[in-house]
Amino acid sequence: MPLPSSRTVPATMAERLIVALDVPSVEAAREAVSRIGGVVRFYKIGYWLLFAPGAEAFLDRLLAAGNRVFLDAKMYDIGETVKQGAARAAERGVSFLTVHGDPEILRAAVAGRGASPTLQILAVTVLTSLNAAGLAEMGYGGDLASLVAERARSAAEAGCDGIIASAADDPARLRAAAGAPGLLVVTPGIRPAGGATDDHKRPASPAEAVARGADYLVIGRPILRAADPAAAASAVIAEMERGAGGG
Repeated sequence: MPLPSSRTVPATMAERLIVALDVPSVEAAREAVSRIGGVVRFYKIGYWLLFAPGAEAFLDRLLAAGNRVFLDAKMYDIGETVKQGAARAAERGVSFLTVHGDPEILRAAVAGRGASPTLQILAVTVLTSLNAAGLAEMGYGGDLASLVAERARSAAEAGCDGIIASAADDPARLRAAAGAPGLLVVTPGIRPAGGATDDHKRPASPAEAVARGADYLVIGRPILRAADPAAAASAVIAEMERGAGGG
C-alpha cells in the first residue's frame, strides 16, 4: 500500500501540537483539558490513563467534543490480534495509533485500519528514552541512526502512515532514507528551550523539531505541570512557529 507522495498536515501549529495526558486519573485528565482551555485540540492517551477507571468514557467524551485522539497503545502481538485492535480503534474514531514490531505486525495494523477516514497507523522506531548505550545493552549491534532509518523504511513498505521518531533522528532525512516523502513523523521528547529533559535521552526544543521536519510534536509534563497550562501550550506553539520560519 503506497504512501502519498506528499504529506498533509494541518495549516496551523496549534493543530500540530499533541498534549500527552500523562496523568494518573481521569479526573486529572479532565482538569488538564479544561485548564488548557481549547488552545490545543489533540490529545495523547497512553498507559498512564488506559487502565484508569473511566478511561473508556473519557476517550468518548474527548472525541464527542471535537478533539482528536492519539491512542499510544504501542501494539505488539500476533498479527490477527493487532489487526482486530486497529479495527476497534478505527471504529472509535481515533486519529493516531502506535504499533511496535516486525513487518508482519505493521501490515496487520494497516489491514485492521482498512478504509478508515480518520485512523493513521504510526510505527515506533526507537523510544526517545533510549540512546546508543541503551540499545547496546538490549543487544543491538548496529548504530542508532541506522536502526531508526531501517525501521522507517520498514514502516513505509508495510503501508504505515507515519512513524514515531526523535527530532535528533532528523525527520527529513528519515523520509529520504525510506523513499517515502509522504511519511508522517510524530515526535515526542519535546522540551522547551532551557527546560528539564526528564527521562528523554534524545530531546529537542519545539523549534528544533519543526525545523528538522517533524509534522506533529508530543509534549506532556512541561505543559501539564505548568502553573498556567494554556499559556505553556501557547508558548510551545510560538516556538513551533519560529522553527517553521527558520528563526
